[in-house]
Amino acid sequence: MYKAVFLDKDGTIIKDVPYNVNPDLITLQPGAIEGLQIMQQAGYKLIVVSNQAGVARGHFMEADLPAVWQKLAELVSETGIIFTDFYYCPNHPEGTVAPYNMACNFRKPMPGMLLQAAQEYDIDLRQSWMVGDILNDVEAGKRAGCRSILIDNGGETEWLKHNAYREPDFIAADLKKAALQIVNSETVAA
Repeated sequence: MYKAVFLDKDGTIIKDVPYNVNPDLITLQPGAIEGLQIMQQAGYKLIVVSNQAGVARGHFMEADLPAVWQKLAELVSETGIIFTDFYYCPNHPEGTVAPYNMACNFRKPMPGMLLQAAQEYDIDLRQSWMVGDILNDVEAGKRAGCRSILIDNGGETEWLKHNAYREPDFIAADLKKAALQIVNSETVAA
């Protein structure tokens, strides 16, 4: 079995521009390249898991998302970073566009995207991590059986910690620091 780091996209890998699908506006967060390189060199599959409620809310079409994934892959490819896959959930229970206006097990904080990736790529979730900038990311990782890191960069605004799933294993300032925490945790466990 393989190990993976599941990564939120907006606010974690790239700067958060709400409901953006314009590739020209996609830029990397500080520390993103270094963090992704550290995790990849440590043998982790890098899998992006992203809520894309803009589809359900009518801000953009699902067909607009491949250009986003392509741009993200291009931004890191020159450094040798390869994303194993990109998963997204276009649904939101308060959406206005059918059939996307529903609750589902794939929308974080639910673990569906991580569970699907684990099945498709033979991933050991107990040896894997979820890294994101809000507690819904942390919760999705915990529900899937991963350890989780919260990137505390101002993305989380609600701080609703109503259950143990929302308690991150670690808090880091950026993706590089999160990657170092992952690698250091591996060393301590060995």
